[in-house]
Amino acid sequence: MDKVVATALEAVADVPDGSSLAVGGFGLSGVPNVLIQALYERGVAGLSVVSNNCGAMESGLAVLLAAGRIARVTGSYIGANKEFARQYLAGELEVELIPQGTLAERLRAGGAGIPAFYTPAGVGTQVADGGLPWRYDGAGGVALASPPKEVREFDGTEYVMERGIRTDFALIRAWKGDRHGNLVFNKSSRNFNPLAAMAGRITIAEVEELVEPGAIDPDTVHLPGIFVQRVLALTPEQAADKKIEQRTVRS
Repeated sequence: MDKVVATALEAVADVPDGSSLAVGGFGLSGVPNVLIQALYERGVAGLSVVSNNCGAMESGLAVLLAAGRIARVTGSYIGANKEFARQYLAGELEVELIPQGTLAERLRAGGAGIPAFYTPAGVGTQVADGGLPWRYDGAGGVALASPPKEVREFDGTEYVMERGIRTDFALIRAWKGDRHGNLVFNKSSRNFNPLAAMAGRITIAEVEELVEPGAIDPDTVHLPGIFVQRVLALTPEQAADKKIEQRTVRS
């Protein structure tokens, strides 16, 4: 039951080239930076990543992206990541963009053993009809486009079928966790982290504070340990290393 590993490199030691990864975080909040850095140091490449975005400010998944280690991204947001946009438009990166709520539910459904579900989000658009550019040819043309999806009517409303997502591994970050893998997320870090954890066949969690079993009230557990296979306790310095993406001040 003790799922604690000694180092980040040990935690990701069996992640091979070509793996699929569900990665938690939103912007710079709740991103498993230490585990991502360990993957970078191991030289793992050809990754298929499922995450809301692909890192920012040269941190998070942006570290792997800039090194050319990511082959495909399933996400909702390119945002201000100029390297992400450049690789996508240059045909170096395959990108499946889907509505953010749909991404969240696809991860949750995969983790809950639900192979597919119907949602009204995207009906009447290229999300359902197909034709979204997954890969460009580098010259402005589309080399690979999304296929059409099944659309059905329920009670007079059309819905598009979306598949649940399962990945080989999941990398997440939690505020507090015990040795059994029970996790608590602090405020906005409880974004895609629980969902990514559910979707991974092997889920690795870095935690800012490691406590002993029984120290967390069961009623406050956000993600039960059944979804977590490995726990990495961060050092105080690693836990405190949190960047701010947009600093807003006023006079």
